[in-house]
Amino acid sequence: MGGRKRRKVKLLSARVADDKRRTRMKKKAMLEMQTWSDLPLELLHLIFIRLSLEDNIRSSIACKRWNTAAISVRVVNQSPWLMYFPKFGNMYELYDPAQRKTYSLELPELYGSRVCYTKDGWLLLYRPRTNRVFFFNPFSREVVKLPRFELTYQIVAFSCAPAFNTCVVFTVRHISPTIVAISTCHPGATEWVTVNYQNRLPFVSSIWNKIVCCNGFFFCLSLTGWLGVFDLLDRTWNVLSLPPPKCPENFFEKNWWKGKFMLEHNGDILVIYTCSSECPIIFKLHRSNMFWQEMKTLDGMTLFASFLSSHSRTDLPGMMRNSVYFSKVRFFGKRCISYSLDDCRYYPRKQCHDWGEQDPFENIWIEPPEDLSSFI
Repeated sequence: MGGRKRRKVKLLSARVADDKRRTRMKKKAMLEMQTWSDLPLELLHLIFIRLSLEDNIRSSIACKRWNTAAISVRVVNQSPWLMYFPKFGNMYELYDPAQRKTYSLELPELYGSRVCYTKDGWLLLYRPRTNRVFFFNPFSREVVKLPRFELTYQIVAFSCAPAFNTCVVFTVRHISPTIVAISTCHPGATEWVTVNYQNRLPFVSSIWNKIVCCNGFFFCLSLTGWLGVFDLLDRTWNVLSLPPPKCPENFFEKNWWKGKFMLEHNGDILVIYTCSSECPIIFKLHRSNMFWQEMKTLDGMTLFASFLSSHSRTDLPGMMRNSVYFSKVRFFGKRCISYSLDDCRYYPRKQCHDWGEQDPFENIWIEPPEDLSSFI
């Protein structure tokens, strides 16, 4: 009896084990039959939201389910608009290079002022007759005044929108080849703070200098290509022992110093050098190794270059990617001059520009509002 009972228990155990094995094999077979398209929508959203625009578009053609998920999280950025400052009157034109449309905006608040800089949709302006310096948002009509300050030939920049307590306005002018005067101010201040700094290397300031703010530092590109750095936290100034970007000899022709632009992108400092019909050269600063690296591609990024401030964008539609857009519009306001790094040519063809002929205060790139219906 005992032996028969043990055999029954053994057979029962084997049957249970066999059933478990069949269940596992069945589940494995079902998993193998599943495809990537069966992933939950929530998981697909988490994946697609981390993709670039180009990868998002590529993934969306895999199947209908992926297409729905990719489109639901796809973001296409707006390009900056080119804002023109009239010599007479209060009517300002804004050109959208993506749509190739021009809009008009009446701004009597800007009468008698000249533009200095723009960032985050705000303009920094200066009235020479009264030495008034102020922020102005052309879309919300908000005004933020700063203490009066005389701006002669030096250029000015600010770190972020005046609504933030980290907003700092910065300007630099040289007293001598080895001494510069740096002036700073912020919204709510009662006066500007000016301090003289000694240079280790010559630094000459002029209206053709370039300034950008990046990660708590103001970077200043001098007339001859030397780079000065001002630390906002420590309030120190240093001209880097970094040779200027190396350009071909034919770049150093008439007005060569006027055809350069500087901007910041994700913590990187970029400089664009142009010269008449020559292809623009773009350099990126490697701060750790202290050298300028020439960039052969922008990896889908788009740059918008103007004298007083330049900008960058990612995830723009169509042929705007991997290109530089300049602050000059041709064909009766229908086409912005651009240079494609993919095609190694200007658009429209043979439409390069001598920047020495252009008034630096004529126009500037500015970020448009998210809701266009409020003023168009």
